[in-house]
Amino acid sequence: MKNKTIFVACDTSNLKEIKKIISHIQTNKLQIIPKFGLQFFYSKNGRKFLENFKNDFWLDLKINDIPQTALSAIDSLKDLKKCRFITVHANGGMKMLKAIKKKVNKNIKVLGVTVLTSLNNSSLKEIGYTKSVEKLVLTQANLIKKSGCDGVVCSAHEAKMIRKKHKNLFIVTPGIRLPKDDINDQLRVMTPNDAFKNKVSGIVIGRSLIKGNIKNNIRKLIDHLNK
Repeated sequence: MKNKTIFVACDTSNLKEIKKIISHIQTNKLQIIPKFGLQFFYSKNGRKFLENFKNDFWLDLKINDIPQTALSAIDSLKDLKKCRFITVHANGGMKMLKAIKKKVNKNIKVLGVTVLTSLNNSSLKEIGYTKSVEKLVLTQANLIKKSGCDGVVCSAHEAKMIRKKHKNLFIVTPGIRLPKDDINDQLRVMTPNDAFKNKVSGIVIGRSLIKGNIKNNIRKLIDHLNK
């Protein structure tokens, strides 16, 4: 199972909780990488913690701005030596995506975010998009691939479609829940096994792992993946 990458969403601003999550997700049976998003990065102690973090991690900032501002943001992250993945949003456009990929350290994979898993066709219409989720995600994935970025972040529901067109793209899927878990604010969700059947490279799991007994949840995940 070590060929299956598991990203754990460390979604809290509580430093004590973060340290607990990091210590309890350790296992030699899975490749687990912590993912830190806006909540922790913007917290009082978050940035300082990541500056001194000793393990590889994913910084999920979904950068989306004019190219020069986006590049300045990348410059400000140079001290985060163990950052191995960073997210940018496809909505930033080709010029921004290319610029960021060219700018980052060669050890960092740039992942382009497509339609958020909290959105569906109705949500897109409200925003002003005329394409369906599937068509928009594929358009964005094509843009991300053409820009030279390393991978895409998309719902597991669209992963199979993207993999069919882009054989070597690194595909990561959030919106993952263990069987019978609440979906909360996610709309396009899937179990870990079903996601990997759709040929994803890695999955993001948050609440299914970090709520309650983390070690027990990790065992549940391992049992689920062994089925």
